[in-house]
Amino acid sequence: MASMTTLSKRVLCRISCQRKALCRAFSTESIQDKDVVIVGGGPVGLALASALGSNPLVRESIKVALIDAGDLSKIRDWSLPADTFSNRVSSITNTSRSFLEDIGAWAYVDGSRTSAIREMQVWDGISDARIIFDAAELPSAASAAGSSEMARLTENLNLQRAFLRHLENSQGVQLLQKVKVESIRPDVEGNGWPLVHLSDGTTIRARLLVGADGFNSPVRSYAGISSYGWSYDTQAVVATLNHAPRGAFEKPNHTAYQRFLPTGPIAFLPLSPTVSSLVWATRPRHAAALCKSDPAVLASMINAAYRLPDVSIRYLHDRILEADAAGQSLSHEALSDEISFRERSHAISKYSAYATTTSALSGGIPPSDAESIPPLVTSIQADTIASFPLRYSHAEAYLGEGAGSRTVLVGDAAHTMHPLAGQGLNLGLGDIECLARCIAQTLRHGGDIGSYTALRPYASERYFENHKVMASVDKLHRLYASTLEPIVWARSVGLEVLNELDTVKAALMMEAGGRSTGSGWEWNLLARGVEGLATGLSAARMLRERIGSASFLR
Repeated sequence: MASMTTLSKRVLCRISCQRKALCRAFSTESIQDKDVVIVGGGPVGLALASALGSNPLVRESIKVALIDAGDLSKIRDWSLPADTFSNRVSSITNTSRSFLEDIGAWAYVDGSRTSAIREMQVWDGISDARIIFDAAELPSAASAAGSSEMARLTENLNLQRAFLRHLENSQGVQLLQKVKVESIRPDVEGNGWPLVHLSDGTTIRARLLVGADGFNSPVRSYAGISSYGWSYDTQAVVATLNHAPRGAFEKPNHTAYQRFLPTGPIAFLPLSPTVSSLVWATRPRHAAALCKSDPAVLASMINAAYRLPDVSIRYLHDRILEADAAGQSLSHEALSDEISFRERSHAISKYSAYATTTSALSGGIPPSDAESIPPLVTSIQADTIASFPLRYSHAEAYLGEGAGSRTVLVGDAAHTMHPLAGQGLNLGLGDIECLARCIAQTLRHGGDIGSYTALRPYASERYFENHKVMASVDKLHRLYASTLEPIVWARSVGLEVLNELDTVKAALMMEAGGRSTGSGWEWNLLARGVEGLATGLSAARMLRERIGSASFLR
Protein backbone atom coordinates (compact mmCIF):
# COMPACT_ATOMS: atom_id res chain seq x y z
CA MET A 1 0.00 0.00 0.00
CA ALA A 2 2.88 2.30 0.86
CA SER A 3 4.57 1.50 -2.47
CA MET A 4 1.35 2.34 -4.33
CA THR A 5 1.15 5.71 -2.53
CA THR A 6 4.78 6.47 -3.39
CA LEU A 7 4.16 5.53 -7.04
CA SER A 8 1.09 7.78 -7.18
CA LYS A 9 3.09 10.69 -5.80
CA ARG A 10 5.81 10.15 -8.40
CA VAL A 11 3.26 10.05 -11.22
CA LEU A 12 1.52 13.21 -9.98
CA CYS A 13 4.85 14.97 -9.60
CA ARG A 14 5.86 14.00 -13.14
CA ILE A 15 2.53 15.23 -14.54
CA SER A 16 2.89 18.49 -12.63
CA CYS A 17 6.40 19.02 -14.00
CA GLN A 18 5.20 18.29 -17.54
CA ARG A 19 2.37 20.82 -17.13
CA LYS A 20 4.79 23.47 -15.88
CA ALA A 21 7.11 22.77 -18.82
CA LEU A 22 4.21 23.07 -21.25
CA CYS A 23 3.11 26.34 -19.59
CA ARG A 24 6.62 27.73 -19.82
CA ALA A 25 6.85 26.70 -23.46
CA PHE A 26 3.50 28.26 -24.25
CA SER A 27 4.46 31.38 -22.30
CA THR A 28 7.75 31.67 -24.14
CA GLU A 29 6.04 31.42 -27.51
CA SER A 30 3.53 34.17 -26.65
CA ILE A 31 6.09 36.64 -25.27
CA GLN A 32 7.83 39.09 -27.57
CA ASP A 33 11.30 40.19 -26.54
CA LYS A 34 12.23 43.85 -27.14
CA ASP A 35 15.30 45.75 -26.09
CA VAL A 36 13.55 49.09 -25.58
CA VAL A 37 9.82 49.43 -24.94
CA ILE A 38 8.47 53.00 -24.89
CA VAL A 39 5.05 53.47 -23.28
CA GLY A 40 3.40 56.67 -24.57
CA GLY A 41 3.00 58.11 -28.05
CA GLY A 42 3.05 61.80 -27.16
CA PRO A 43 5.73 64.19 -28.45
CA VAL A 44 8.32 62.95 -25.93
CA GLY A 45 7.78 59.23 -26.52
CA LEU A 46 7.79 59.68 -30.29
CA ALA A 47 10.91 61.83 -30.06
CA LEU A 48 12.75 58.99 -28.31
CA ALA A 49 11.59 56.48 -30.92
CA SER A 50 12.78 58.84 -33.67
CA ALA A 51 16.11 59.46 -31.97
CA LEU A 52 16.79 55.73 -31.56
CA GLY A 53 15.57 54.93 -35.06
CA SER A 54 17.84 57.57 -36.62
CA ASN A 55 21.03 56.19 -35.06
CA PRO A 56 22.58 53.49 -37.32
CA LEU A 57 24.29 51.71 -34.41
CA VAL A 58 21.10 51.60 -32.35
CA ARG A 59 18.99 50.63 -35.34
CA GLU A 60 21.24 47.68 -36.18
CA SER A 61 21.79 46.52 -32.60
CA ILE A 62 18.44 46.56 -30.79
CA LYS A 63 14.70 46.18 -31.27
CA VAL A 64 12.49 49.10 -30.22
CA ALA A 65 8.71 49.14 -29.69
CA LEU A 66 6.41 52.06 -28.87
CA ILE A 67 3.00 51.45 -27.29
CA ASP A 68 0.11 53.91 -27.35
CA ALA A 69 -3.59 53.55 -26.64
CA GLY A 70 -4.57 56.09 -29.30
CA ASP A 71 -4.86 55.84 -33.06
CA LEU A 72 -1.51 57.16 -34.24
CA SER A 73 -2.53 56.83 -37.87
CA LYS A 74 -4.98 59.71 -37.35
CA ILE A 75 -2.13 61.90 -36.11
CA ARG A 76 0.08 60.83 -39.02
CA ASP A 77 -2.66 61.89 -41.47
CA TRP A 78 -3.69 64.99 -39.46
CA SER A 79 -4.36 68.07 -41.56
CA LEU A 80 -6.03 71.45 -41.07
CA PRO A 81 -6.62 74.44 -43.36
CA ALA A 82 -3.74 76.93 -43.47
CA ASP A 83 -5.54 79.51 -41.32
CA THR A 84 -6.84 77.02 -38.72
CA PHE A 85 -4.72 75.84 -35.78
CA SER A 86 -5.19 73.39 -32.91
CA ASN A 87 -5.14 74.70 -29.34
CA ARG A 88 -2.18 72.77 -27.87
CA VAL A 89 1.07 74.44 -28.84
CA SER A 90 4.68 74.37 -27.63
CA SER A 91 7.60 76.74 -27.78
CA ILE A 92 10.61 74.90 -29.19
CA THR A 93 13.94 76.37 -28.13
CA ASN A 94 16.90 76.56 -30.48
CA THR A 95 18.65 73.72 -28.67
CA SER A 96 15.56 71.49 -28.94
CA ARG A 97 15.23 72.37 -32.61
CA SER A 98 18.91 71.56 -33.24
CA PHE A 99 18.38 68.16 -31.62
CA LEU A 100 15.35 67.47 -33.80
CA GLU A 101 17.33 68.53 -36.87
CA ASP A 102 20.20 66.23 -35.90
CA ILE A 103 17.92 63.17 -35.72
CA GLY A 104 16.21 64.13 -39.00
CA ALA A 105 12.73 64.72 -37.55
CA TRP A 106 12.56 68.50 -38.02
CA ALA A 107 12.61 68.06 -41.81
CA TYR A 108 9.12 66.55 -41.49
CA VAL A 109 7.70 69.48 -39.50
CA ASP A 110 5.42 71.69 -41.60
CA GLY A 111 7.31 74.98 -41.43
CA SER A 112 4.29 76.96 -42.57
CA ARG A 113 2.59 75.98 -39.33
CA THR A 114 5.42 77.28 -37.15
CA SER A 115 6.17 80.83 -36.09
CA ALA A 116 9.37 82.46 -34.85
CA ILE A 117 9.37 84.20 -31.48
CA ARG A 118 11.76 87.12 -31.86
CA GLU A 119 10.62 89.23 -28.93
CA MET A 120 9.02 88.70 -25.53
CA GLN A 121 7.28 91.34 -23.45
CA VAL A 122 6.52 90.46 -19.84
CA TRP A 123 4.93 92.83 -17.36
CA ASP A 124 3.40 93.09 -13.91
CA GLY A 125 -0.39 93.19 -13.89
CA ILE A 126 -0.51 95.56 -10.92
CA SER A 127 2.44 97.95 -11.34
CA ASP A 128 2.92 97.58 -15.13
CA ALA A 129 6.69 97.16 -14.60
CA ARG A 130 7.92 95.61 -17.84
CA ILE A 131 10.85 93.70 -19.26
CA ILE A 132 11.45 93.26 -22.99
CA PHE A 133 13.56 90.47 -24.47
CA ASP A 134 14.62 91.04 -28.08
CA ALA A 135 16.50 88.31 -29.94
CA ALA A 136 18.19 90.99 -32.04
CA GLU A 137 20.11 91.99 -28.90
CA LEU A 138 21.73 88.57 -28.57
CA PRO A 139 25.50 88.46 -29.17
CA SER A 140 26.12 87.46 -32.78
CA ALA A 141 28.38 84.63 -31.61
CA ALA A 142 25.48 83.04 -29.77
CA SER A 143 23.16 83.07 -32.75
CA ALA A 144 22.82 79.68 -34.36
CA ALA A 145 23.45 80.06 -38.10
CA GLY A 146 22.74 83.77 -37.83
CA SER A 147 19.24 83.13 -36.49
CA SER A 148 17.62 86.00 -34.62
CA GLU A 149 14.83 84.09 -32.96
CA MET A 150 14.50 83.01 -29.35
CA ALA A 151 12.27 80.02 -30.04
CA ARG A 152 9.75 78.66 -32.53
CA LEU A 153 6.11 78.03 -31.78
CA THR A 154 4.26 75.09 -33.27
CA GLU A 155 1.30 72.83 -32.63
CA ASN A 156 1.99 69.61 -30.74
CA LEU A 157 0.17 67.69 -33.47
CA ASN A 158 2.55 69.14 -36.07
CA LEU A 159 5.45 67.71 -34.07
CA GLN A 160 3.81 64.32 -33.50
CA ARG A 161 2.96 64.00 -37.18
CA ALA A 162 6.57 64.82 -38.07
CA PHE A 163 7.89 62.11 -35.74
CA LEU A 164 5.50 59.53 -37.16
CA ARG A 165 6.43 60.34 -40.75
CA HIS A 166 10.08 60.21 -39.80
CA LEU A 167 9.57 56.78 -38.22
CA GLU A 168 8.03 55.48 -41.44
CA ASN A 169 11.52 55.64 -42.92
CA SER A 170 13.23 54.11 -39.88
CA GLN A 171 13.78 50.39 -39.50
CA GLY A 172 13.79 48.63 -36.15
CA VAL A 173 11.02 50.66 -34.46
CA GLN A 174 7.66 48.89 -34.09
CA LEU A 175 4.57 51.00 -33.39
CA LEU A 176 1.86 49.25 -31.38
CA GLN A 177 -1.19 51.53 -31.45
CA LYS A 178 -4.77 51.26 -30.21
CA VAL A 179 -3.67 48.95 -27.39
CA LYS A 180 -3.60 49.71 -23.68
CA VAL A 181 -1.14 48.58 -21.06
CA GLU A 182 -3.19 46.27 -18.85
CA SER A 183 -0.45 45.49 -16.35
CA ILE A 184 3.31 45.40 -15.86
CA ARG A 185 4.96 42.66 -13.82
CA PRO A 186 8.51 41.38 -13.40
CA ASP A 187 9.39 38.12 -15.12
CA VAL A 188 9.92 36.16 -11.91
CA GLU A 189 10.53 32.85 -13.73
CA GLY A 190 13.08 34.40 -16.06
CA ASN A 191 15.62 37.18 -15.76
CA GLY A 192 13.42 39.66 -13.89
CA TRP A 193 12.83 41.90 -16.90
CA PRO A 194 9.51 43.82 -17.01
CA LEU A 195 6.65 41.98 -18.70
CA VAL A 196 4.20 44.41 -20.32
CA HIS A 197 0.74 42.86 -20.79
CA LEU A 198 -1.36 44.58 -23.45
CA SER A 199 -5.12 44.72 -23.97
CA ASP A 200 -4.90 42.68 -27.19
CA GLY A 201 -3.34 39.74 -25.32
CA THR A 202 0.23 40.49 -26.35
CA THR A 203 2.98 40.29 -23.74
CA ILE A 204 6.28 42.06 -24.29
CA ARG A 205 9.43 41.47 -22.26
CA ALA A 206 11.60 44.60 -22.12
CA ARG A 207 15.29 44.87 -21.52
CA LEU A 208 14.59 48.57 -20.87
CA LEU A 209 11.11 49.97 -20.17
CA VAL A 210 10.70 53.71 -20.78
CA GLY A 211 7.84 55.61 -19.17
CA ALA A 212 6.79 58.44 -21.48
CA ASP A 213 3.21 57.94 -20.35
CA GLY A 214 2.41 61.24 -18.67
CA PHE A 215 1.56 62.41 -15.16
CA ASN A 216 -0.43 59.28 -14.21
CA SER A 217 2.36 56.98 -15.36
CA PRO A 218 1.76 53.20 -15.11
CA VAL A 219 5.49 52.70 -15.64
CA ARG A 220 6.30 54.92 -12.66
CA SER A 221 3.79 52.95 -10.56
CA TYR A 222 5.37 49.65 -11.60
CA ALA A 223 8.84 50.97 -10.78
CA GLY A 224 7.63 51.96 -7.31
CA ILE A 225 8.89 55.52 -7.77
CA SER A 226 6.99 58.06 -5.74
CA SER A 227 6.70 61.73 -6.66
CA TYR A 228 6.25 64.92 -4.71
CA GLY A 229 4.44 68.11 -5.65
CA TRP A 230 1.17 69.95 -5.44
CA SER A 231 -1.74 71.18 -7.50
CA TYR A 232 -1.89 74.90 -8.14
CA ASP A 233 -5.18 76.64 -7.43
CA THR A 234 -5.31 77.48 -11.13
CA GLN A 235 -6.56 76.12 -14.41
CA ALA A 236 -5.10 76.92 -17.81
CA VAL A 237 -7.60 78.16 -20.38
CA VAL A 238 -6.37 77.59 -23.94
CA ALA A 239 -7.81 78.78 -27.23
CA THR A 240 -6.83 79.73 -30.77
CA LEU A 241 -7.36 83.43 -31.47
CA ASN A 242 -8.07 85.32 -34.68
CA HIS A 243 -6.95 88.94 -35.01
CA ALA A 244 -6.08 91.53 -37.64
CA PRO A 245 -2.55 91.48 -39.08
CA ARG A 246 0.01 93.97 -37.89
CA GLY A 247 0.14 97.10 -40.04
CA ALA A 248 2.85 98.21 -42.47
CA PHE A 249 4.36 100.46 -39.79
CA GLU A 250 4.51 97.72 -37.15
CA LYS A 251 6.71 94.71 -36.54
CA PRO A 252 5.37 91.36 -37.80
CA ASN A 253 3.48 89.12 -35.40
CA HIS A 254 6.57 87.53 -33.83
CA THR A 255 6.18 88.88 -30.29
CA ALA A 256 5.03 86.79 -27.34
CA TYR A 257 3.17 88.78 -24.65
CA GLN A 258 2.70 87.73 -21.04
CA ARG A 259 1.03 89.75 -18.31
CA PHE A 260 1.22 88.54 -14.72
CA LEU A 261 -2.21 89.07 -13.18
CA PRO A 262 -2.71 88.21 -9.49
CA THR A 263 -4.91 85.28 -10.53
CA GLY A 264 -2.22 83.98 -12.89
CA PRO A 265 -0.33 84.87 -16.08
CA ILE A 266 -2.02 85.32 -19.44
CA ALA A 267 0.12 84.53 -22.49
CA PHE A 268 -0.45 85.53 -26.13
CA LEU A 269 1.70 83.43 -28.48
CA PRO A 270 2.07 84.10 -32.24
CA LEU A 271 1.21 81.33 -34.72
CA SER A 272 0.77 83.28 -37.98
CA PRO A 273 0.23 86.90 -39.07
CA THR A 274 -3.46 86.66 -38.12
CA VAL A 275 -3.62 83.80 -35.59
CA SER A 276 -2.20 83.46 -32.07
CA SER A 277 -2.56 81.02 -29.21
CA LEU A 278 -3.87 81.77 -25.71
CA VAL A 279 -2.71 80.23 -22.43
CA TRP A 280 -4.48 81.92 -19.51
CA ALA A 281 -3.81 80.58 -16.02
CA THR A 282 -6.58 81.64 -13.68
CA ARG A 283 -8.74 80.42 -10.78
CA PRO A 284 -10.71 77.20 -11.45
CA ARG A 285 -14.17 78.83 -11.06
CA HIS A 286 -13.21 81.66 -13.37
CA ALA A 287 -11.74 79.25 -15.92
CA ALA A 288 -14.93 77.17 -15.92
CA ALA A 289 -17.10 80.28 -16.34
CA LEU A 290 -14.95 81.57 -19.21
CA CYS A 291 -15.09 78.23 -21.02
CA LYS A 292 -18.91 78.17 -20.73
CA SER A 293 -19.30 81.76 -21.90
CA ASP A 294 -20.04 82.96 -25.40
CA PRO A 295 -16.71 82.92 -27.33
CA ALA A 296 -17.24 86.63 -28.00
CA VAL A 297 -17.26 87.21 -24.22
CA LEU A 298 -13.98 85.33 -23.84
CA ALA A 299 -12.46 87.37 -26.69
CA SER A 300 -13.48 90.62 -24.99
CA MET A 301 -12.11 89.41 -21.66
CA ILE A 302 -8.77 88.57 -23.30
CA ASN A 303 -8.58 92.05 -24.80
CA ALA A 304 -9.45 93.62 -21.46
CA ALA A 305 -6.93 91.45 -19.58
CA TYR A 306 -4.09 93.08 -21.53
CA ARG A 307 -5.44 96.62 -21.41
CA LEU A 308 -7.37 97.46 -18.24
CA PRO A 309 -5.89 97.99 -14.75
CA ASP A 310 -6.12 95.10 -12.32
CA VAL A 311 -8.99 96.65 -10.32
CA SER A 312 -11.25 96.65 -13.38
CA ILE A 313 -10.23 93.16 -14.45
CA ARG A 314 -11.14 91.86 -11.00
CA TYR A 315 -14.53 93.57 -11.28
CA LEU A 316 -15.17 91.97 -14.68
CA HIS A 317 -14.18 88.58 -13.23
CA ASP A 318 -16.75 89.07 -10.46
CA ARG A 319 -19.48 89.95 -12.96
CA ILE A 320 -18.83 86.75 -14.94
CA LEU A 321 -18.77 84.63 -11.79
CA GLU A 322 -22.01 86.18 -10.50
CA ALA A 323 -23.77 85.41 -13.77
CA ASP A 324 -22.39 81.86 -13.77
CA ALA A 325 -23.53 81.30 -10.16
CA ALA A 326 -27.02 82.34 -11.19
CA GLY A 327 -26.99 79.79 -13.98
CA GLN A 328 -26.66 82.46 -16.66
CA SER A 329 -23.95 83.87 -18.90
CA LEU A 330 -22.95 87.49 -19.08
CA SER A 331 -23.94 88.81 -22.50
CA HIS A 332 -21.35 90.20 -24.86
CA GLU A 333 -23.27 93.48 -25.09
CA ALA A 334 -23.33 93.95 -21.32
CA LEU A 335 -19.63 93.15 -21.07
CA SER A 336 -18.72 95.54 -23.90
CA ASP A 337 -20.68 98.35 -22.26
CA GLU A 338 -18.90 97.73 -18.96
CA ILE A 339 -15.48 97.69 -20.65
CA SER A 340 -16.25 100.95 -22.46
CA PHE A 341 -17.30 102.59 -19.21
CA ARG A 342 -14.13 101.46 -17.49
CA GLU A 343 -11.91 102.67 -20.32
CA ARG A 344 -13.47 106.13 -19.92
CA SER A 345 -13.10 105.94 -16.13
CA HIS A 346 -9.40 105.17 -16.46
CA ALA A 347 -9.00 108.00 -18.98
CA ILE A 348 -7.80 105.68 -21.73
CA SER A 349 -7.53 107.75 -24.89
CA LYS A 350 -9.60 106.62 -27.82
CA TYR A 351 -6.43 107.03 -29.92
CA SER A 352 -4.50 104.57 -27.74
CA ALA A 353 -3.98 100.90 -28.54
CA TYR A 354 -5.34 100.25 -25.03
CA ALA A 355 -8.81 101.32 -26.19
CA THR A 356 -10.84 98.36 -27.40
CA THR A 357 -13.85 100.23 -28.78
CA THR A 358 -12.24 102.67 -31.23
CA SER A 359 -10.75 102.43 -34.71
CA ALA A 360 -7.68 100.48 -33.58
CA LEU A 361 -8.58 97.74 -36.04
CA SER A 362 -8.40 100.01 -39.07
CA GLY A 363 -5.29 100.62 -41.18
CA GLY A 364 -3.09 103.67 -41.29
CA ILE A 365 -0.47 104.83 -38.83
CA PRO A 366 -0.83 102.80 -35.61
CA PRO A 367 -0.91 104.36 -32.13
CA SER A 368 2.50 104.91 -30.54
CA ASP A 369 1.80 102.20 -27.96
CA ALA A 370 0.52 99.63 -30.47
CA GLU A 371 3.43 97.23 -29.99
CA SER A 372 3.17 97.28 -26.18
CA ILE A 373 0.17 94.94 -26.21
CA PRO A 374 -1.14 92.15 -28.46
CA PRO A 375 -3.45 92.91 -31.39
CA LEU A 376 -7.15 92.96 -30.62
CA VAL A 377 -8.77 89.54 -30.70
CA THR A 378 -11.63 89.56 -33.21
CA SER A 379 -12.87 85.98 -32.76
CA ILE A 380 -11.96 82.55 -31.40
CA GLN A 381 -11.63 79.55 -33.67
CA ALA A 382 -14.34 76.94 -33.24
CA ASP A 383 -13.83 74.06 -30.81
CA THR A 384 -10.50 75.36 -29.50
CA ILE A 385 -11.59 76.60 -26.06
CA ALA A 386 -10.51 74.17 -23.33
CA SER A 387 -9.01 74.10 -19.86
CA PHE A 388 -6.86 71.79 -17.77
CA PRO A 389 -5.47 71.82 -14.21
CA LEU A 390 -1.93 72.99 -13.46
CA ARG A 391 0.40 71.19 -11.09
CA TYR A 392 3.97 70.82 -9.95
CA SER A 393 5.25 67.27 -9.74
CA HIS A 394 8.73 65.75 -9.68
CA ALA A 395 9.52 62.07 -9.37
CA GLU A 396 11.89 61.25 -6.53
CA ALA A 397 14.02 59.26 -8.98
CA TYR A 398 14.17 58.72 -12.73
CA LEU A 399 15.38 55.10 -12.53
CA GLY A 400 13.63 52.08 -11.03
CA GLU A 401 15.48 49.75 -8.67
CA GLY A 402 14.90 46.34 -7.12
CA ALA A 403 11.68 44.77 -8.36
CA GLY A 404 11.09 47.81 -10.57
CA SER A 405 14.52 47.82 -12.16
CA ARG A 406 15.14 48.30 -15.90
CA THR A 407 12.77 51.25 -15.99
CA VAL A 408 13.42 54.91 -16.74
CA LEU A 409 11.13 57.95 -16.72
CA VAL A 410 11.10 60.83 -19.22
CA GLY A 411 8.93 63.89 -19.85
CA ASP A 412 5.74 64.37 -17.84
CA ALA A 413 6.11 60.92 -16.27
CA ALA A 414 9.16 62.36 -14.49
CA HIS A 415 8.23 66.04 -14.11
CA THR A 416 5.38 68.47 -14.70
CA MET A 417 5.51 72.21 -14.14
CA HIS A 418 3.64 75.49 -14.54
CA PRO A 419 3.53 76.54 -18.21
CA LEU A 420 4.39 80.22 -17.58
CA ALA A 421 7.94 79.79 -18.97
CA GLY A 422 6.95 77.48 -21.83
CA GLN A 423 9.71 75.00 -20.96
CA GLY A 424 7.76 71.80 -20.26
CA LEU A 425 8.26 70.05 -23.61
CA ASN A 426 11.82 71.37 -23.91
CA LEU A 427 12.72 69.68 -20.63
CA GLY A 428 11.24 66.46 -22.03
CA LEU A 429 13.23 66.77 -25.25
CA GLY A 430 16.33 67.37 -23.15
CA ASP A 431 15.56 64.09 -21.38
CA ILE A 432 15.32 62.32 -24.74
CA GLU A 433 18.58 63.70 -26.10
CA CYS A 434 20.41 62.58 -22.97
CA LEU A 435 18.79 59.13 -22.74
CA ALA A 436 19.35 58.38 -26.45
CA ARG A 437 22.99 59.39 -26.00
CA CYS A 438 23.37 57.06 -22.98
CA ILE A 439 21.84 54.13 -24.88
CA ALA A 440 24.14 54.68 -27.87
CA GLN A 441 27.23 54.95 -25.67
CA THR A 442 26.32 51.75 -23.82
CA LEU A 443 25.88 49.86 -27.09
CA ARG A 444 29.17 51.25 -28.36
CA HIS A 445 30.93 49.76 -25.33
CA GLY A 446 29.00 46.47 -25.45
CA GLY A 447 27.08 47.10 -22.22
CA ASP A 448 23.58 46.29 -21.02
CA ILE A 449 21.29 49.22 -21.89
CA GLY A 450 18.82 48.31 -19.13
CA SER A 451 21.34 48.20 -16.30
CA TYR A 452 21.43 50.82 -13.59
CA THR A 453 25.07 51.55 -14.41
CA ALA A 454 24.24 52.36 -18.03
CA LEU A 455 21.32 54.63 -17.10
CA ARG A 456 22.88 56.42 -14.14
CA PRO A 457 24.49 59.19 -16.26
CA TYR A 458 21.04 60.08 -17.60
CA ALA A 459 19.57 60.48 -14.10
CA SER A 460 22.60 62.41 -12.85
CA GLU A 461 22.53 64.88 -15.72
CA ARG A 462 18.82 65.47 -16.09
CA TYR A 463 17.48 65.45 -12.53
CA PHE A 464 19.33 68.53 -11.31
CA GLU A 465 18.91 70.35 -14.63
CA ASN A 466 15.16 69.85 -14.56
CA HIS A 467 14.91 70.73 -10.87
CA LYS A 468 16.64 74.09 -11.40
CA VAL A 469 14.16 75.17 -14.04
CA MET A 470 11.10 73.81 -12.21
CA ALA A 471 12.02 75.44 -8.90
CA SER A 472 12.68 78.81 -10.53
CA VAL A 473 9.37 78.78 -12.40
CA ASP A 474 7.47 77.75 -9.27
CA LYS A 475 9.00 80.61 -7.30
CA LEU A 476 8.15 83.11 -10.04
CA HIS A 477 4.55 81.91 -9.99
CA ARG A 478 4.30 82.34 -6.23
CA LEU A 479 6.02 85.71 -6.30
CA TYR A 480 3.60 87.17 -8.84
CA ALA A 481 0.54 85.72 -7.12
CA SER A 482 1.03 88.15 -4.22
CA THR A 483 -0.80 91.51 -4.07
CA LEU A 484 0.97 92.85 -0.95
CA GLU A 485 2.29 96.33 -1.68
CA PRO A 486 5.88 95.67 -0.44
CA ILE A 487 6.07 92.57 -2.61
CA VAL A 488 4.65 94.33 -5.67
CA TRP A 489 7.13 97.17 -5.16
CA ALA A 490 10.11 94.81 -4.74
CA ARG A 491 9.36 92.67 -7.79
CA SER A 492 8.56 95.74 -9.93
CA VAL A 493 11.83 97.46 -9.07
CA GLY A 494 13.68 94.21 -9.71
CA LEU A 495 12.04 93.77 -13.10
CA GLU A 496 12.76 97.33 -14.19
CA VAL A 497 16.37 97.10 -13.07
CA LEU A 498 16.77 93.80 -14.92
CA ASN A 499 15.33 95.41 -18.05
CA GLU A 500 18.25 97.85 -18.04
CA LEU A 501 20.92 95.15 -17.64
CA ASP A 502 21.45 94.11 -21.26
CA THR A 503 24.15 91.54 -20.47
CA VAL A 504 21.99 89.72 -17.94
CA LYS A 505 18.99 89.86 -20.27
CA ALA A 506 21.09 88.38 -23.07
CA ALA A 507 22.17 85.56 -20.77
CA LEU A 508 18.57 84.81 -19.81
CA MET A 509 17.51 84.89 -23.47
CA MET A 510 20.30 82.48 -24.37
CA GLU A 511 19.07 80.05 -21.73
CA ALA A 512 15.37 80.54 -22.53
CA GLY A 513 16.18 79.99 -26.19
CA GLY A 514 18.30 76.97 -25.40
CA ARG A 515 21.65 78.55 -26.24
CA SER A 516 23.25 77.60 -22.96
CA THR A 517 26.96 77.70 -22.38
CA GLY A 518 26.63 74.29 -20.79
CA SER A 519 27.38 75.41 -17.26
CA GLY A 520 23.79 76.32 -16.44
CA TRP A 521 24.89 79.55 -14.75
CA GLU A 522 22.09 81.52 -16.39
CA TRP A 523 19.35 79.59 -14.60
CA ASN A 524 21.41 79.73 -11.41
CA LEU A 525 21.43 83.50 -11.77
CA LEU A 526 17.69 83.56 -12.26
CA ALA A 527 17.13 81.16 -9.36
CA ARG A 528 19.30 83.27 -7.06
CA GLY A 529 17.45 86.40 -8.08
CA VAL A 530 14.13 84.74 -7.36
CA GLU A 531 15.47 83.38 -4.07
CA GLY A 532 16.49 86.92 -3.14
CA LEU A 533 13.06 88.24 -3.98
CA ALA A 534 11.47 85.39 -2.03
CA THR A 535 13.61 86.33 0.95
CA GLY A 536 12.52 89.92 0.48
CA LEU A 537 8.93 88.67 0.38
CA SER A 538 9.34 86.98 3.76
CA ALA A 539 11.05 90.05 5.21
CA ALA A 540 8.33 92.33 3.89
CA ARG A 541 5.63 90.09 5.33
CA MET A 542 7.39 90.08 8.70
CA LEU A 543 7.81 93.88 8.58
CA ARG A 544 4.13 94.28 7.72
CA GLU A 545 3.11 92.10 10.68
CA ARG A 546 5.31 94.09 13.03
CA ILE A 547 3.98 97.42 11.77
CA GLY A 548 0.44 96.12 12.18
CA SER A 549 1.24 94.93 15.69
CA ALA A 550 2.80 98.29 16.63
CA SER A 551 -0.24 100.14 15.30
CA PHE A 552 -2.49 97.91 17.38
CA LEU A 553 -0.46 98.65 20.56
CA ARG A 554 -0.83 102.37 20.01
